[in-house]
Amino acid sequence: MQKLLFSLGLIVAGLIAGYLWQRWAVARGPSVEKAIPRVRKRLQKIGLLFFMPVSFVAAVWVAPFDNIRILFLPLIGAGALLLGGVCGLGAAVLMRADNRRKGTLFCCGSFTNIGSIGALVCFVFLGEPGFALVAMYKLFEEMTYYSIGFPIARYFSGAASESTAGQRIRTVATDPFFLAATGAFVCGFVLNRSGIPRPAVFETVNAFFVPAGTFILLVSIGLGMRFSSVAGNLTEGLVTSLIKFILVPSSAVYAAYLLGLQDIDGGLPLKVVLIAASMPVAFTALVAASIYELDLDLANTCWLVTTASLMAVIPWLSFLLTRI
Repeated sequence: MQKLLFSLGLIVAGLIAGYLWQRWAVARGPSVEKAIPRVRKRLQKIGLLFFMPVSFVAAVWVAPFDNIRILFLPLIGAGALLLGGVCGLGAAVLMRADNRRKGTLFCCGSFTNIGSIGALVCFVFLGEPGFALVAMYKLFEEMTYYSIGFPIARYFSGAASESTAGQRIRTVATDPFFLAATGAFVCGFVLNRSGIPRPAVFETVNAFFVPAGTFILLVSIGLGMRFSSVAGNLTEGLVTSLIKFILVPSSAVYAAYLLGLQDIDGGLPLKVVLIAASMPVAFTALVAASIYELDLDLANTCWLVTTASLMAVIPWLSFLLTRI
């Protein structure tokens, strides 16, 4: 119960703090309000380029990588992202949505908040070993977004694709967030296999860095929250929740079970898959909708509805974890 309350409390506190900051900036006038995007990006850089890489290096350093079947984790992670996108697109077709909404629902079904909320929940419920496996699970996340997700979003926007496959690969390879996440995992893995013992201080470092980094990222998300569009897109938000919290996690867990991940380290990799595949729409979906002029109000609604659903999803995950 203490772990459950801590994870929920931190998520709610971060989002509320960001939203109140946003409302304060709006009340101060246009000169302050227009600084919000710059502040949000700066907070994201602090969280994703400082706190999270240090945390991942420290956790991966002592993670259990002795079983080769652990290598299936990034494949399951990428598969879950693609499955969510396909389900979102299928739902859009069934609802006879136009192309802009099809592209939006693809992004909302696919793009998932693994790195901040998913990592936090894994850390709180599974400790550093589970947190380290999140880095493995999300190894192909940015590559999937930039090489597949964003081009599909562009396609449904009606804009002609001006980038070649090579250019998209270079975009991924030079993205600082991709480099930070991948570099942290590689560094931690090298230290893990080197046999060098991790200094005890890193346990304390992670106990602070993981919640602090997540809180900063949640504040940045709260700075972009808008509630005005929810009523008109509530059905799509609920359908997206069905995809994110039932269809995708059940498929990912089934795949992990078939690959025997339940037999490794007391089922730890299977538990990580369950949590990471059950996370809400990532804020990246709003970025894609904005860049390619898709339905931003729809993306915002799907993000808000699925994020709010964590109040029920996290207790449900807590229950399921005791059954694995």
